Amino acid sequence: MRCFLIDSENTMRTFSSLGVPENYIAALEKRGIAAPTEIQTAFIPAAHAGENLIGEAPTGTGKTLAYLLPILERVDPAVRTTQVLILAPTHELAMQIATVARELAQAAGLPIGVQALIGGANIKRQIEALKKKPALVVGSAPRVQELNRLGKLKLTGVKVLVLDEFDRLLGKQHLDDVRSVIRLLPKETQMLFLSATAGTSAVRMAESLCTLRCIRVEGTNDTYENYYHIVSFRDKIKAVQKLTRRLPIKRGLVFVGRSFDAAHALEKLRFEDIKAVALLGQERRDQRRAALDAIRTGRAELLISTDLAARGLDIEDVDYVIHLDLPEDVRTYRHRAGRTARAGKAGAVISLVDEREMDKLRALAARMEIELVRLPRA
Repeated sequence: MRCFLIDSENTMRTFSSLGVPENYIAALEKRGIAAPTEIQTAFIPAAHAGENLIGEAPTGTGKTLAYLLPILERVDPAVRTTQVLILAPTHELAMQIATVARELAQAAGLPIGVQALIGGANIKRQIEALKKKPALVVGSAPRVQELNRLGKLKLTGVKVLVLDEFDRLLGKQHLDDVRSVIRLLPKETQMLFLSATAGTSAVRMAESLCTLRCIRVEGTNDTYENYYHIVSFRDKIKAVQKLTRRLPIKRGLVFVGRSFDAAHALEKLRFEDIKAVALLGQERRDQRRAALDAIRTGRAELLISTDLAARGLDIEDVDYVIHLDLPEDVRTYRHRAGRTARAGKAGAVISLVDEREMDKLRALAARMEIELVRLPRA
């Protein structure tokens, strides 16, 4: 399948020209959004026309609104049944999408119910919430299946299915559950697949589910600076501590991989009086929510996270991304870096490397065609 590549020189349009209703345009303006991004310009009309689509665009370029705007317009508030189903690979991403959808509908003055259905949450409360017949449901595939088996969530009225971060949802961990959900939907259901990185295997898997068209924004959202800081491996956590005190970090993300234990890093930073929290997949949902609340409200200045935990999250005003462990590949680097410099704001990425890791970092930079700058000394 060939992707339709967006030419940024030909995408200077307005939300009005894309057919977005005035009440939604007014709601966007309240959020400080005046003009559509490249992916929104191409994706909104195609989704509104009912096409099955893949949307691939860099992080921070507005993919959530690219699908929410056209599908919310299709929701009939008078029909008391679930009309839109959005699946996400993590609980945090599902809650984030639900919040954006709810706020957008409310700001537009439309009585559209939105409900998040995720595992780990109280299922009795979810069953009670479903009695209000939400038009839009966001959740995890296993919990959606469970509530459907219990007869509490009917999917026969679903018009649109969205797979957000579809490359993960169509991977080994989630694929069987996603397929099971799709079998519960009407055959005419429109399918929208979105991600910042749509690999060949994920695209082929999507094609096996339906006939679709691919819309891709090339390039990256690289308005961030790319720095490196040479430090011995054993002193990396201490380097994070020093950088936090030296740099004007308001809201920073520290990514760990295979070498460092996030809980251990958190303990050492807190011992040095650094206001840090951690986002770990094995923690309880309330603990993860508390960590996100702390970084978003400014009560914490650093969020330590694994790649899986932070995938797809939109945390406003992240000014620094720090690689405690180097990313394994270009895709991971871009997913991490995409947490900063969102919506045109400034940001910086700092890779902490020992001498033995420099070749790997230089190879990543060459493949991404980015310039690496050594972090200036204080």
